[in-house]
Amino acid sequence: MIRHTALCAMLLAGPAMAQQITVETLDSEAGPQIVIVPQQPEVFTLQRDLGTVTSEVAASAVSGQGALLRGLDRLNGEVVDLELDNGYSVAFGDLRVDLAECRHPDDNATGEAFAFLTIYDGLEAVDPLFQGWMVASSPALNALDHARFDIWVLRCKTSAPEDSASE
Repeated sequence: MIRHTALCAMLLAGPAMAQQITVETLDSEAGPQIVIVPQQPEVFTLQRDLGTVTSEVAASAVSGQGALLRGLDRLNGEVVDLELDNGYSVAFGDLRVDLAECRHPDDNATGEAFAFLTIYDGLEAVDPLFQGWMVASSPALNALDHARFDIWVLRCKTSAPEDSASE
């Protein structure tokens, strides 16, 4: 009887077991018997447990005329704003920065800009230090890895609204 009680206590006190069990006591001619009935584990389904997963609605992107970048020289603390047109390059310290294109959503040209940059170490370098999209709202998402210089996108350059009151 003590063995049966100890076995029941061990089985019931083991919640760390992967599957759940049910302990039933059956009366028979030889005395009470303990029967362990395993239960089917509950199956995890993404649809049932999390519901329907949806993504944000994609906004259409518009190309800007260029980008406004900011560069930081960590050695002397100099901060420089670089205004660059699509398809052009600019030198910043020992770096050459090429801007392929700057894009932004229709409704937010300043905060959600993203620019495709290629950055070379030296004006005549062949292999880029960095090549990819930089995002203005998340500058650390895809950043230049350089010991001395930092460069990030501030916003896209947009065309200035034309003066409608022409004489």
